Amino acid sequence: MVDTGIDDLTSLINRGGIVMIPLFILSVISLALIIERFWFWFFMGGRGNMRRLAKLNIALRSGDKEVVKKLIQRDGSPYGAVANALMSQGSSDAVAMEVVEQQRPRLDRFMIALSTIITAAPLLGILGTVVGIIQSFRLLGDQATLTDPSDVAGGIAAALLTTALGLIVALVTLFPYMLFRGWASQTIGRLEMIIAAAQQGISREKEDSKKGINT
Repeated sequence: MVDTGIDDLTSLINRGGIVMIPLFILSVISLALIIERFWFWFFMGGRGNMRRLAKLNIALRSGDKEVVKKLIQRDGSPYGAVANALMSQGSSDAVAMEVVEQQRPRLDRFMIALSTIITAAPLLGILGTVVGIIQSFRLLGDQATLTDPSDVAGGIAAALLTTALGLIVALVTLFPYMLFRGWASQTIGRLEMIIAAAQQGISREKEDSKKGINT
């Protein structure tokens, strides 16, 4: 089975040309990054995390610090990290912007690499096709009389393999990439909800303390 797969891969490389090698490398890298990102977002967006997030927002709005500490005690997600920073450093706008930006690299991890693969894979495919067509026409020009037109047609068909593979790699990468971007945007919105809840809780504490002094 393994030998057959290697033989098939070698055959594709021989038919499509040397450009097939970087395309296969890009496909492997893309698959690895997509699996890693799906793994990350699976734990970020699970039902348990969403329930904990809802409880965290309620506790922050009510100013219940004990409940907040329990909820974020073992929470390694960006939600827990932001809430922990707000509890320890305050919930001013400056602190809020800083803690969100600190979490952004976790949310946008590998996004530049995936975007580069989406752009580079079709270009590599077209490059391989152009090189293959040039070689086919060179073969045609070297022959005084064309004895077998299928040689040229077969060369062009083989060259088109690189374009097909490049488009496949780009499309397979594109849809997860767009999903990850959408999930990152949703997470930023949820972090802003945590910040707003924390600021509301602090405002409530100040109002309660003022009422206590006045009474």
